[in-house]
Amino acid sequence: MARVKKGDLVVVRSGADAGKRGKVLRVLPDESGGGRAIVEGVRMLFKHMKRSQKHPQGGRIQREGAIPLSILMPVDPTTDKPTRVAYREVDGEKVRVSRSSGARLEGEKRARAERKPAEKSAQETKS
Repeated sequence: MARVKKGDLVVVRSGADAGKRGKVLRVLPDESGGGRAIVEGVRMLFKHMKRSQKHPQGGRIQREGAIPLSILMPVDPTTDKPTRVAYREVDGEKVRVSRSSGARLEGEKRARAERKPAEKSAQETKS
């Protein structure tokens, strides 16, 4: 289970963007266990675009760059401060919780996990 997930609100701890907050848009895992993340509004880069049908003017487009996961810390939802992450089992499910307050850290839910099995319609139960 990852310390930082898509949809988390995080704070950058060091570097040029230290102190900036943003929502994790994408996590890019690494074979060595490290990894990087794309965070909204952090490490803004210019991408030089050639003229094309999609970009008829061409020019420079500003977008987020990847930053190492090691310099990101999730924000505690109750205290609104950076926190370390602990893992606890709640209702038979392993969840991420804040070390400082014990509050559950919610990332973006998976579509599969939210879907409930389709209930049988009234016609199927009568048959």
